[in-house]
Amino acid sequence: MTKYNFNEIEKKWQNKWEEKKAFKVDENFEKEKYYCLEMFPYPSGKLHMGHVRNYSIGDVIARFKTMNGYNVLHPIGWDAFGLPAENAAIKHNIHPDKWTRENIAEMQRQLKELGISYDWDREVTTCLPDYYRWTQWIFLQFYKHGLAYKKKSPVNWCPSCETVLANEQVVNERCERCDTVVVKKNLEQWYFKITDYAERLLKDLTKLQGWPEKVKIMQENWIGKSHGAEMKFKIEGTDKVLDIFTTRPDTTYGVTFMVLAPEHPLVRELIGGTEYEKEVNEFVDKLQHLSEIERTASDAEKEGMFIGKYAINPLNNKKIPIYIANYVLMDYGTGAVMAVPAHDERDYEFAKKYSIDIIPVIKPEDLDDVEALHLPYTESGIMINSGEFNGLKNTDGSDKIIEFIEEKGFGKRTINYRLRDWLISRQRYWGTPIPIVYCEKCGVVPVPEEELPVLLPTDVVFSGKGESPLTTSESYKNTVCPKCGHIAKRETDTMDTFVDSSWYFLRYTDPKNRNELFDKEKASYWMDVDQYIGGVEHAILHLLYARFFTKVLYDIGLSPVDEPFKNLLTQGMVLKDGAKMSKSKGNVVSPEEIISKYGADTARLFILFAAPPERDLEWSDKGVEGSYRFLNRVWRLVYELKEYVSSIEGTVEIKGKEDKELNYVINNTIKKVTEDISQRFNFNTAISAIMELVNETYKYKEIDKEKMNTELITKALENILVLLCPFAPHITEELWYIIGKESSIHTESWPKYDEKALVKEEIEIVIQVNGKVRNKICVNKSISKDELEKLSLNNERIKSFIEGKNIVKVICVPRKLVNIVVK
Repeated sequence: MTKYNFNEIEKKWQNKWEEKKAFKVDENFEKEKYYCLEMFPYPSGKLHMGHVRNYSIGDVIARFKTMNGYNVLHPIGWDAFGLPAENAAIKHNIHPDKWTRENIAEMQRQLKELGISYDWDREVTTCLPDYYRWTQWIFLQFYKHGLAYKKKSPVNWCPSCETVLANEQVVNERCERCDTVVVKKNLEQWYFKITDYAERLLKDLTKLQGWPEKVKIMQENWIGKSHGAEMKFKIEGTDKVLDIFTTRPDTTYGVTFMVLAPEHPLVRELIGGTEYEKEVNEFVDKLQHLSEIERTASDAEKEGMFIGKYAINPLNNKKIPIYIANYVLMDYGTGAVMAVPAHDERDYEFAKKYSIDIIPVIKPEDLDDVEALHLPYTESGIMINSGEFNGLKNTDGSDKIIEFIEEKGFGKRTINYRLRDWLISRQRYWGTPIPIVYCEKCGVVPVPEEELPVLLPTDVVFSGKGESPLTTSESYKNTVCPKCGHIAKRETDTMDTFVDSSWYFLRYTDPKNRNELFDKEKASYWMDVDQYIGGVEHAILHLLYARFFTKVLYDIGLSPVDEPFKNLLTQGMVLKDGAKMSKSKGNVVSPEEIISKYGADTARLFILFAAPPERDLEWSDKGVEGSYRFLNRVWRLVYELKEYVSSIEGTVEIKGKEDKELNYVINNTIKKVTEDISQRFNFNTAISAIMELVNETYKYKEIDKEKMNTELITKALENILVLLCPFAPHITEELWYIIGKESSIHTESWPKYDEKALVKEEIEIVIQVNGKVRNKICVNKSISKDELEKLSLNNERIKSFIEGKNIVKVICVPRKLVNIVVK
């Protein structure tokens, strides 16, 4: 095979690797482990270029670590539950299980075509009972430890379809199926108590030294820790109290109105039977059609209304009107806000619109005329209009006011978190069934562990209307109470798919275990994940939930670690024409097209060469062709030189100048590629260095054949192939075989460079004329300044640029450059 036939080569080696289970790994407690993991895919049926990039990055790291002597775990699986499968069932009348399995089979084939070094024996699929049995088991542990509970909360409701919608089914506040305006409806739903772990999730971010700073900041902001005070404002004429949290107790004397979230449970109580009831209810209903983003955006118009009641400021006993407003949300803080318009922009805008008093209580230290104070004033300063606290710096005043309200019983110092408990209930079929039974006698009863898994029924109707399809299965819905044996009802909600992906990395350590979640000894060997790779879009929810799960499992004695991922790489997107690839934009490039036209190795090489992994990558057809041409050059080089390949006995003897130059490039390339992969993941510059070595080897083969050092040629070819093999595994495996090697190239040890070979006797000097590069010359590194200057002035090429001109000065920077300034 003198021509590079990628189709034949890639199929040949993929089959051999599969037959030999070349990438299967077992625990070897004598060997240092390395756990490399890419975020597992949703089985949509087709790989996209983002997948190719993600898995190619992981494969380079896994192969590199294997060749460096590590015992590498590199598994794959399927995040297989979810809404698209259910939508397919409704649209195409195909069961979600069949649709999902067919998609998995197709994506398995595509991944194998890419030559990714997965241990397929460890494959997990979250929609199979042998996996979701353990997801249910984890739910029961959460329930047992008080971390799973049920409460009422608002959901997206389509009045036409008569069903709950996931956020992703709501497009422009309308149902994606029927275009009806979506409203909010209160339903009893299950939650995980992630707020119990808020402080640890925040504090332990400092442990994650191998995570991008931007991801840690995103998680920190999502958890949203703030220090302040909890205060109680009595409601005039009632026995009710408004609990509020504020980070600015120093501004309490400036409160001129209170704002409740329209959904606050007290609102309907306070307006019941009053003249405000009809108007307030209409306002609340109107807001149900708006998203949180629309309500809280800084440029959104502030809207609200007075509800006819007053609160009493505990510090000065002033009556404060109570309003409801669109910019206050029930799920942040307590759903009630003390409004200080003089020192908060949103409150100021609202007060101006509704003609509410504005009382400044802080002024700049150097401002005497309070009338000149520009409002709203949001900086630090001196307290005014604040009774006994006047004259204090507001930072000191905050502490003093907290001490005062604690002493008087009006409130207390406290810490608040933006993080809310995790709503896991989904009114859908294609998810993990929640293992709970409802009995009239016994109440809420968890399914006994020995009865798991609670299997998804097959006798369901997918209409897209009404409640969860699980409610259409009488055999599923109706059961008996595990406690008393009487007739009972099953929970018909399923779990959020983020639950499935919050522990899969632990299951990979022991995926076939039927008796327990995983063997602790195996998990202790493999965990934590040394390198996790995936999109930055998962920076908050998936990564936060995975950290939460790991901490809970650690606390109950199951997980050997309390943080799952030691290092995190968030790769950039693949763009075309400056935009993310999407069918609607018509800019999608199919991996299958590229593989069929150029081969998997070309697809991998281009996607790793085009940009550093953390940056967005602009697709380039020319770039793909360039990668293909490079692989052809490697192929031809090996074919042209294979007759000179010999065995290397000990150290290669370096005979002349050409040998020295090639030997330098070989060792320099080993050093560069090793550092670029191991220290920086700069795959693009690593590939570039290999290209330079190929160029240098081509130059070397042009010398007199009698002078050719066959051992050095052998060394060059072997290193080209070994350094290239993590990036392009098929072609290098074939060429390794062609040069007479019997073992797989992927079992070779990673090459080491010789420091002595990197010490150059000659160095390259740049010669400039008036700052512009006009030539480069090689000189002995010990050349004197005077000799270098003389050599530069006498250089034939340089003479043509300085002839007939006045040499003003010669700037000589030893070992770097010479700049000749002429007029």
